[in-house]
Amino acid sequence: MTKRAREWGLPLPGTPGSFNAITDVPGVAVGYSTLIQGDGPLVIGQGPVRSGVTAILPRGLKAVGTPVFAAYHSLNGNGELSGCHWIAEGGLLEGPIAITNTHSVGAVHEGVLRWGLQQGHKRLTAWGLPVVGETYDGELNDINGFHVRPEHAMAALDAASSGVLPMGSLGGGTGMICYGYKGGSGSASRRVRVCGADYNLGVFVQANFGRRRELVVCGVPIGLELDCSDELRGKPAGSIIGVVATDAPLLPHQLRRLAQRVGLGMARSGSISHNGSGDIFLAFSTANAQAAAVRDGFATATYLANDSLDPLFEAVVEASDEAILDSIFVNEDMTGRDSNFVPALPDSVVQRILARVAR
Repeated sequence: MTKRAREWGLPLPGTPGSFNAITDVPGVAVGYSTLIQGDGPLVIGQGPVRSGVTAILPRGLKAVGTPVFAAYHSLNGNGELSGCHWIAEGGLLEGPIAITNTHSVGAVHEGVLRWGLQQGHKRLTAWGLPVVGETYDGELNDINGFHVRPEHAMAALDAASSGVLPMGSLGGGTGMICYGYKGGSGSASRRVRVCGADYNLGVFVQANFGRRRELVVCGVPIGLELDCSDELRGKPAGSIIGVVATDAPLLPHQLRRLAQRVGLGMARSGSISHNGSGDIFLAFSTANAQAAAVRDGFATATYLANDSLDPLFEAVVEASDEAILDSIFVNEDMTGRDSNFVPALPDSVVQRILARVAR
C-alpha cells in the first residue's frame, strides 16, 4: 500500500520508516503451503481447492525451542485460536503459529506436533498445545473436503524464512475475501524509537472480513463509491487473524495491550467487527530470550515502562491498517468452487477516488 501510495503521490497512512512485513523483526520467519486445484462445480472431497497453511516462527528455525513472551486478544470471538488459554495463563508462546481455514485446524494442529517431533522440539511435543488460527474460505474452497493435511502444515513450517515476504493469495490466505475483494495474507512493519533505542514492529494478517461498502483507504470511505453489485451474496462477514511481532522488550500484559490495538487498525480500514466475525489477535516479543531459562526458581526480564508504549501502540494501528490493505492491493482475481468469482480491487478506480480527495 505504501509503495503504491507513493507512486500515486497520495498521503501515506503511516509514519516515516514503513518497511515490508513482519519479517523485518529480526529472527521472525514466515512460510506458506498453498493448495490450488480444480475448477467448476463443487464436489465434496474432490474440489475445487483454494486453501493452504501459513506458518510463523517467532525466532526462526534455529531457535524454535526458545519461548517468547506473548498475549492474545479477542475482539469478536466467532473464530478459533488454539493454545490461547495457556498463553493467557502462562504468558509464553512456546512454538510456532499456524493459520489455515476453519475446518482444517485439527489437521494443522497434528502437523505442527508431527513437525515438532521431527525437529526434536521437546517443549512443543512433551506437552503439546500448538497455536493454530483460522478464517473461513468456504466461498471459494471445498472446505468440507478436508484437503489440508498435516503434511501441508509441516511443509509451511519447513518453508519458513526471513526477508522479503510475498503476500496475497498464499498459504492460509489463499481462499480469503476481504471487503468484497480478493483478500488473504498481508503484512506491514514500522521502526519506532522508544527511550533512545530503535525497535522493529511488524503485523501479519489473514484478512477475510468486511463488506465492500465499508472499505476505507487513507481515511477516505471509498467503499461508498464502489460497485457492490457483484459482491458474493450471503457471504458471512468473515474473520481476521492478526499477529504482532516486535523486538521491543515487553511483558505479557503489555503485549496484550499491543494485540488490542490491531482492532483499531481494522477500524481504520472500515471494519465494524461484525457479529459473525472471528477477530482474534496475538502479539509476541522476541526480546528477553533468557527469560525462560529459570535458575533456582528465578527468571530475569527487561521491559519498557508502560508510559513509554505510545509509539508502539501507534505502530500497531498503522501497520495493521496497512497490512489489511496490502492483502487486497497485491491480489488478483480468483474463481473458486461453483465458479464463484471474487475480483481484485480495481486499482484505477481507487486511484481516481483518492486523487480526487487527496489532501
